[in-house]
Amino acid sequence: MTKHIFVTGGVASSLGKGITASSIGRLLKARGLRVTMQKLDPYINVDPGTMNPFEHGEVFVTADGAETDLDLGHYERFVDIPLRRGSSVTTGAIYKTVIERERHGDYLGRTVQVIPHITDEIKTRIRALATDDVDVVITEIGGTVGDIEILPFLEAIRQLRNEIGRDHACFVHLTLVPHIGPSQEEKTKPTQHSVAELRSRGIQPDIIVCRSDRPMSSSVRQKISMFCDVPERGVVTAIDTDNLLAVPLVLHEQGLDDYLVELLQLRGLAQPELREWAELARRASSPLREVRIGIIGKYVDHADAYLSVVEALRHGGLYHDAKVTIEWISAEEVTPMMADSFFDGIDGVVIPGGFGPRGIEGKISAAMVTRERSIPCLGICLGLQVMVVEAARHLGGMPDAHSTEFDSDTSYPVIDLMDDQRELTDLGGTMRLGTYPARLEHGSLVHALYSCEVVYERHRHRFEVNQRFHGRLTEMGVAISGFSPDGRLAEFIELPGHPFWVGTQAHPEFQSRPNRPHPLFVGLIGAALDFAKDH
Repeated sequence: MTKHIFVTGGVASSLGKGITASSIGRLLKARGLRVTMQKLDPYINVDPGTMNPFEHGEVFVTADGAETDLDLGHYERFVDIPLRRGSSVTTGAIYKTVIERERHGDYLGRTVQVIPHITDEIKTRIRALATDDVDVVITEIGGTVGDIEILPFLEAIRQLRNEIGRDHACFVHLTLVPHIGPSQEEKTKPTQHSVAELRSRGIQPDIIVCRSDRPMSSSVRQKISMFCDVPERGVVTAIDTDNLLAVPLVLHEQGLDDYLVELLQLRGLAQPELREWAELARRASSPLREVRIGIIGKYVDHADAYLSVVEALRHGGLYHDAKVTIEWISAEEVTPMMADSFFDGIDGVVIPGGFGPRGIEGKISAAMVTRERSIPCLGICLGLQVMVVEAARHLGGMPDAHSTEFDSDTSYPVIDLMDDQRELTDLGGTMRLGTYPARLEHGSLVHALYSCEVVYERHRHRFEVNQRFHGRLTEMGVAISGFSPDGRLAEFIELPGHPFWVGTQAHPEFQSRPNRPHPLFVGLIGAALDFAKDH
């Protein structure tokens, strides 16, 4: 029978439930278990697709086109599994389903209530992942204990454990153990209150993971064990680290995974194989070289808006045993007259995706500077589009070339809507979402990097390179190095003769893993290291 692990959090948000859940998944998979993961989010949006990146961070896109919370990116990167739409559940999606069923008459006129109808739907979503080919489902509950929004989720997982049996589910609770400077003491009261709140909802944690800036003393561990009614083996410290890859190793050293498999009665498992992961963590902590990569965007004050891009850059660094230092460049501050100065000391540039006109001219200027100064540059989604606009303006004699997303009256609409998207108005349904194939041109840089002819990448965009300008792009020296299988859509561009000036309509960052860095990011970091050596 499939086992379930539920991860909750208390005291404060942003303690790292996603990383903790991902680390547990990594450890269990390293023991040979088949693991999948899920996030239950309390917000009423159906998905985060229309949410402001400043408020919510990036939108992570799964292979089947679901727009999800950024924690699913952590799950995929740590556990190295492709997740699907069912791994992202929101309050909005739950209520939408229940209300649609009520309107359809499925409840036969009964009063529809949070208990049992909402909680039953939540349990259905959790059970849906417990298929015959999965040994363990790890479910993270967003928010913190005490938030009114998460009460239906807590009630649902309480009921579910009772239904499937206590040997088939366990609760992991993440809390904060702050260190008070003047008294030089670690305080357990926040953890005690958080656990008391959780127990008031009928849930007794089996394991408490304590976030702290230093290892906990044995006396503090004993105190938490006693007051929270958790065996001392079940009290684990997750100390602060600037290297996320070290977290599974830290938890393993304290026996967290040993205790988990014992609680869930998963017998006969070998110790986890973590040598490769330990080497990755070593490279992340003690790299041999350093490279500076500029990310030019309009959400640079909120790094989570580009989380997967940053992680993919670090994966490329791991491949080259190099530290990647990120330089954040606000696209709104870059002007054509001053653009050069923003890229002094930068070894490579990423122009990431985004929506809306703010900062667009700064991104176009960045594309120009990287092209003219031979600075390695990777354009992602909107990044490819501004590279096309820049080339059309300055290489193709089309001075007002633009995307119709930003200038509907341009004489040269080099970026335009797909014909079959023009009449759509629903913001959730106007994009090319999920995995699409692309055929790479032999002899191109991207073909050499991928080492294959057909690639499958995840997309999240509406606008495409206008097919009417494909020929003119080629004439001006920009190679379309990847097409959709039918030849209609330009999926990759590059500039022959440039060390690395590559754009893709896709979001390759979503498929990069620490142990399997994405070829485009490996290529960018390699070119940036060469650039740094020569300058």
